[in-house]
Amino acid sequence: MVPPESWAGYHRGMYELFEHTADLGLRVRAADLNTLFAEAAACLFAAVVEDVGSVEPRVAVTVELTGTDREFLLFDWLRDLLLKCDEDRMVFSRFAVEVRADGLTGTAWGEPFDAARHQLAHEVKAITYHELKVVREGDEWLAEVIVDI
Repeated sequence: MVPPESWAGYHRGMYELFEHTADLGLRVRAADLNTLFAEAAACLFAAVVEDVGSVEPRVAVTVELTGTDREFLLFDWLRDLLLKCDEDRMVFSRFAVEVRADGLTGTAWGEPFDAARHQLAHEVKAITYHELKVVREGDEWLAEVIVDI
């Protein structure tokens, strides 16, 4: 895992939010699966917190998942982070993921939600399976996830 301190020249992938009826879509592109999954988490929290830069990477939370289906792994990774957000009142700003043939290990760095510093952008209620995809397109990976807001 890459610790937050060493991210000075870290190459970030690309992500965007898009409207989807009463839901919100997350679209992520990256050169490799590890970055794709990390950027998907960053995109999720860009939907949750108005300014992700206000979230300090004080606490590390590690998620271990098993499975071979990339879509299900992405769903479970994001669902677990959203559960930490809802149940433990945590928000995250840095992510590192190692996707393996048999699962993944992901670490999210963040801090407890502080209403004085963290303005919420959307209330993300759930990650959905609707139109969920993780595919390789040429030289890059693409992931799309619809979240219920």
